[in-house]
Amino acid sequence: MLLDFFEILFTAGFWAATIRIACPLIFATLGELLCERAGVLNLGIEGIMSIGAMVGWMSVFLGADLYSGVIIAALVGGIFGFLHAIFTVYLGASQHVTGIGITMLASSIGFFSFKLILPSSTTPPKIDPFQTLNIPYLSDIPFFGEAFFQHTPLTYIAFLTVILVFWLINSTPFGLAVKMAGENPMALEAQGIDVLFVRTIAVILGSALMAVGGAYLTMSAFDAFYFGMINGRGWIAIALVIFASWKPERALLGAILFAGLDAYQVRAQQLVGAYIPYQFFLMLPFLLSIVAMVFAAKNTRYPKALLIPFRRGERH
Repeated sequence: MLLDFFEILFTAGFWAATIRIACPLIFATLGELLCERAGVLNLGIEGIMSIGAMVGWMSVFLGADLYSGVIIAALVGGIFGFLHAIFTVYLGASQHVTGIGITMLASSIGFFSFKLILPSSTTPPKIDPFQTLNIPYLSDIPFFGEAFFQHTPLTYIAFLTVILVFWLINSTPFGLAVKMAGENPMALEAQGIDVLFVRTIAVILGSALMAVGGAYLTMSAFDAFYFGMINGRGWIAIALVIFASWKPERALLGAILFAGLDAYQVRAQQLVGAYIPYQFFLMLPFLLSIVAMVFAAKNTRYPKALLIPFRRGERH
């Protein structure tokens, strides 16, 4: 029995499932990371992921191609990010209250739009989602090919996004401005750079990534939209940002860790589900993730200006 638990880790199906489960978390965590590096906590993530899932799927259902659906989802996410920035960045409203409000607003609009367009639908209509894109030669490698190189294009884009965000934050003037906006906005203003504008752009870009994370679920992982499908992934992403110490490469590691635990519990249920309640296995990824985050966050250094509204001319 113990050997069966151990053998799960050496199956290609387990690692392939881990990669698929990790992708929406990767998009969402990177989006939240961008916002927080600029000094803005975006608790609207859960609702933005939800409306991104609905809008991306609905766009394809109404005739758009898959890539256009992803772009439309990102644009809608950016709009809600801009709304969040108006209240938190320009008006100095509570980031916690505004974020929860955005989550409720975005989720409600998404569900209302779904019922408005499909009023008599009892089961969500299905679309043709992204299909598996095999990487030449690499996908033919035993074990590794099936586990890592037989996925949809949006899966590969998720991992490329990690590289892109890492480069953006660490190797571009805009990335430096984002970090300064979250660490020392007064110094950024002294350089003649508009702190409010930098924070707003960071929140818009971050929210767009969150929406793409939601769209991944309806256009790549599954083929339909249903209520509650985000299932707390946005809140997990916020925890992963802390686990990652606001670093993109560690965000990737955290997303894969949580996804691996989630994929593992599904397979563990099949082995001992008759003896242990399934709720225990559903709880396991969250419990172990909390333990990992506690140890990883001991020496975490958060952005100094996080949650602190910036007002021109003021000295803190």
